[in-house]
Amino acid sequence: MSGARHLLVLGATSAIAQAYARRCAGADLRCTLVGRHEDRLREIAADLLARGAAAAEIVTADLAAMEAIESHVDAIRSRFGEPDEFLIAYGLLGQMPKTMTDLSQARRLLDTNLTSAALWTLALLKNRRADAPLSLVALASVAGDRGRAKNPVYDASKGGLDVFLQGLQKTYDGTAVHILIVKPGPVDTPMTASLEKKPFLVSPDRVAADICRAVLRRRRILYTPWIWRPIMLIIRHLPWFVFRRLQI
Repeated sequence: MSGARHLLVLGATSAIAQAYARRCAGADLRCTLVGRHEDRLREIAADLLARGAAAAEIVTADLAAMEAIESHVDAIRSRFGEPDEFLIAYGLLGQMPKTMTDLSQARRLLDTNLTSAALWTLALLKNRRADAPLSLVALASVAGDRGRAKNPVYDASKGGLDVFLQGLQKTYDGTAVHILIVKPGPVDTPMTASLEKKPFLVSPDRVAADICRAVLRRRRILYTPWIWRPIMLIIRHLPWFVFRRLQI
């Protein structure tokens, strides 16, 4: 067990995180699952053990409680050892128009999706041995590629995370740290269940399968499904007089 790969999952109750952990589960994997809901974490841990994982531990924590991040990271390292890979899979979608008029909701969305995710990342990178291999996988979104009228606060939070991770990719280029930015389109999860169904909607398992391949190939950016790469290339480069006419 000591030689098993240690996967730390932040936001382990999310549908994509569960699908990814299930795909990774095996005798060569130890999982540390972090989230707010202890009962749900225990269910997920039991499922991973049944699938052959060497170990599946849980940590109950509010990931957006930023004052506790460093102490959580220290406790995880002390109890379970240094992670070989960590997945950032938590976030909020927010509700329009509330996020435009209720500043507390807007702040909560920005703090959760951007600020806390960045601080968890920095805390996990801090004090690591320079030669210790690490794979960092973070769920951003195609929504962060260009701001839309429909949900600008959410778009800003995901766009900010994207730029932060791009900077880290440059910082750690040529080192043992590999950073993968995942940009899914709409995914069929509980978070999107109440929304109008969008084109190219995919399952969490499809996203998880794409992430597994991208990690193995040490990709920097993953659009999933792949069709979003050319779509967002076009949208990012549309001139303003065209973009402003789109109903997005």
